[in-house]
Amino acid sequence: MYTQLEQRGMPEPPVNVSTLCKMKTEGEPIACLTAYDASYAALVDAAGTDLVLVGDSLGMVIQGHDTTVPVTVDDVIYHCRTVARGPRRAFLVADMPFMSYTEPAQALDNSVRLMQEGGAMMVKLEGGDDQVEIVEHLARHDIPVCAHLGLKPQSVHKIGGFRVQGREPDKAREMLESARRLQDAGADIVLLECVPNEAGQTITGALDVPVIGIGAGPHVNGQILVLYDILDITQGRTPRFVRNFQAGCDSPLAALQAYVDAVKQGTYPEPEHCFS
Repeated sequence: MYTQLEQRGMPEPPVNVSTLCKMKTEGEPIACLTAYDASYAALVDAAGTDLVLVGDSLGMVIQGHDTTVPVTVDDVIYHCRTVARGPRRAFLVADMPFMSYTEPAQALDNSVRLMQEGGAMMVKLEGGDDQVEIVEHLARHDIPVCAHLGLKPQSVHKIGGFRVQGREPDKAREMLESARRLQDAGADIVLLECVPNEAGQTITGALDVPVIGIGAGPHVNGQILVLYDILDITQGRTPRFVRNFQAGCDSPLAALQAYVDAVKQGTYPEPEHCFS
């Protein structure tokens, strides 16, 4: 009946927000991956991944779109519901798709759906100062939130492509201030995508909450990559920060374990995966 109490007796209890904050405090790197179905989610969990994201990247790697924009709330709920059946330990986060959080009431309604129907434990949304009110509203209703700064894939048509963000000193300062305001508004995690090493390090040092990076350098609290990228399933050109962990491994599980080990040991990312 009291599942949460029973799980505390597991050899490795399920990860939660407090676990992630403790990992930041103690300097233990946080290993994160995306997943889109129960089978891969189980492997990701077995590899020792701390956090699993049902990303709207599914629009590109699963649905075959050029961007994440076509993904709907129903799409994420479906994949989140299937992924939720896989992990026993990893913390499950779900992306809020394009235009699903334009105002507080809509954001709350869709967050509740992702948690109740999809089984998510946290929602992730893209945006800086423009999302502070949304984050405050969700936090006030006890919705755990991951904020997403830097490259925002849902804004790809506005920014003119997948480009590194925060190289200019004024833009880096804006990103730092946005991160602080989002934390103060109630964000439990901040994700940085495609930013220079220096920006990643500065923001990580300035925040109390964990900072997860994807192309944000080696000085953040954790790393996340798209599952299909590290298993060498993605065809064509991949982002600079991607490393093929399937190379030299005899199974997907071994590749996932190699990724987790590399994050934990600090051997990923290497300089060739970073931006200056």
